[in-house]
Amino acid sequence: MAFTYSLGVDEIRGRPGTNLYKAVFAEFFGIFILNFFGCAACTQSNGDFVLISLAFGLSVFMAAMTIGHVSGCHINPAVTIGLLAAGKISIFRAIFYIIAQCFGSVAGTAALHVLVSGLTESIGHTQLNEKLDVYQGLGFEFFLGFILVFCVFGVCDENKQDSRFIAPLAIGLTVTLGHLGVVSYTGASMNPARSFGTAVVSGDWLNHWVYWVGPIAGGVAASLLYSLFFTAPSAKIIHSDKYRQVQQNDDKEAGVKYPDLKYIDEE
Repeated sequence: MAFTYSLGVDEIRGRPGTNLYKAVFAEFFGIFILNFFGCAACTQSNGDFVLISLAFGLSVFMAAMTIGHVSGCHINPAVTIGLLAAGKISIFRAIFYIIAQCFGSVAGTAALHVLVSGLTESIGHTQLNEKLDVYQGLGFEFFLGFILVFCVFGVCDENKQDSRFIAPLAIGLTVTLGHLGVVSYTGASMNPARSFGTAVVSGDWLNHWVYWVGPIAGGVAASLLYSLFFTAPSAKIIHSDKYRQVQQNDDKEAGVKYPDLKYIDEE
């Protein structure tokens, strides 16, 4: 399989159909919602990991349902870089998305910080469990980024049209799954921008690199693995008399009659 990469100059110039700047704002808005409500749940969880998991998962679900058609609702540099690695988006679009994601994360966390000031000291900042070393934390975040991007590629596969209807729910539940499994170890970031926002507002940068390297490495690994080995086969329609009888025989039992069409799988 050959990957095709694009710089994306035409998108910056505003070529019709690209809508780059609208998409960039959508990314800003989407992760604003994610950090505001997800971290808000952290401030009142009292150790209830289910509450935190559902808050982040539902935030992603809500964002995907509302801005998915505008930007694809990456709201996560690990997703953006994973798609870039597979040649699904242009370089410039990836850069603009990541910048917007970081600013949106900071804005969402800052808004929360203002509203909870005097109520709690916590803003849901991700930190490694004191019993873990940084490489264990890196491993957890790697697999969190991996499962998220693997799910994104699976439900957004252009050859699996039916799966797109459940994509927002599937991705949101994957975020919930990641939090349920790992939140007590690393805070279950799986999103570098999410951790960047809380790090900026709290001023706590301890082991921050883990939350960038881990999810992004996992996301790239997942994108390449899916693209090379798990992409669904496509089908094309050939108009030809050569396949007329074959198609009639194949469709006979199903009661379908398309005598001039033949679907064949492309490897």
